[in-house]
Amino acid sequence: MIPPTSEVVALFDLTAIILLLTTVIVFVIPIFILFPPIPVERSDALRQTHTKVGIPASQSNLRTQTSPEHDYQPGKPAKIQSLYIYPVKSCRGIEVGHSKVLPKGLEFDRLFAFARQKSKAASAPEPSGEDGTGTKKHPQWEVITLRQVPLLANIKIDLWLPDVSKTSRQLGRVDGRFIVIRFPWRDSGLKGIIQWISAKLSRGLSGTPEKEFMLSIDFPSPDEIKAAGYQYEDTSFFAKSVYALNMKNEVPPELGLYLGVAVPVTVFMVDPDQRREVFRNAPRKADAGYQPVIDFQDAYPLHLLNLTSVRALESKVQKDDNLQFLDARRFRPNIIVSGLKEYDEDDWRSIEFSQPPQSATAKLSGSKFDVSCRTVRCKLPNVDPVTGIRHKVEPDNSLRKYRNIDEGAPKSGCMGMQLCPIFPKTDDPEDLELSLEVGMEIKVLQRGHHLAL
Repeated sequence: MIPPTSEVVALFDLTAIILLLTTVIVFVIPIFILFPPIPVERSDALRQTHTKVGIPASQSNLRTQTSPEHDYQPGKPAKIQSLYIYPVKSCRGIEVGHSKVLPKGLEFDRLFAFARQKSKAASAPEPSGEDGTGTKKHPQWEVITLRQVPLLANIKIDLWLPDVSKTSRQLGRVDGRFIVIRFPWRDSGLKGIIQWISAKLSRGLSGTPEKEFMLSIDFPSPDEIKAAGYQYEDTSFFAKSVYALNMKNEVPPELGLYLGVAVPVTVFMVDPDQRREVFRNAPRKADAGYQPVIDFQDAYPLHLLNLTSVRALESKVQKDDNLQFLDARRFRPNIIVSGLKEYDEDDWRSIEFSQPPQSATAKLSGSKFDVSCRTVRCKLPNVDPVTGIRHKVEPDNSLRKYRNIDEGAPKSGCMGMQLCPIFPKTDDPEDLELSLEVGMEIKVLQRGHHLAL
């Protein structure tokens, strides 16, 4: 039986359509490879020659931070539960499994800080000197933190280091160490729609449009500084002034718009040869063999936090829809420890981290630290590190009520401890290096009184 003409035509049309689609696909695929519809991100290029530093969120050592397994258990040693670095001050941190410890703290920590331009009145010259004849000019910039701009918490930082095992066919071997700074951003109109589609295609259904820019973490040479148009300037940092490299040419104007900052925003980097020396309660050079220094840390090289103490404070906090549990990351720690009694750290003066006895490297000397003072808290922990939303009162209220324990900081709450590394040898700059690793055990070497200065 011969099929009706209409069925023959339909079959022919279907075959023709399939052939046409196949031809188009074969033709278009090479074009998409050469000219992808999704913009190529810096991370895509860096992945060819570099390795991204950090532990994926799905494998975080803080996934179970609220579990009783981290509480004090007699006979079981306390240990390092997690390590964090913050390459850009107040932005999203990077969890690592191990880290070098330098005189300034963990490697790559607080290298950069964003700053906003002050009003003309705030930066105007004013008389200086006892006779009032000289003039001094206030810094035109001020460092911004989560205290003033909570949306900094939503700025993600990716750290990329060269990988000797990787070589790009197009680029060869690429040296240099970089951070890629990403923040939520979507343009208006058709461009914004394309950005939204691209984000879904490249990052999955939960992907959101982002804008990114890249900075080298290797301090530039004088020639590079001149070529890039950078300049050294003072920027206000709390009540002090920091002399650092202003790299404003690198910051896209959209960043200020996202943060809700109406004035220009820039980024500063501390010159490694001009780091700020730390005094106050820190060990002196005559005792430690070197003077501790910092980049954009608040006051000391390292901040330690006890998970059990966080849970103890959480029991006092008034929870609501905006604060379901007290995330340890609210306190911006470098070293998070577990297995201690609550607030056991309050009177530490000297500690040592070492590998467990069964470890292959257990016989190596441990890493010792001076516990310089308690961490006096401001309202920064009120900011949720996941959403960038600032709670109106907590945990600041509970800190002031239950943790007003230091005579040097009356009416303030304390949580965590400030550390300075103690190096076995200090004669050669190359000797000024320790190491920390998740799982290291804690030994308290000395206890004593603390008074914040």
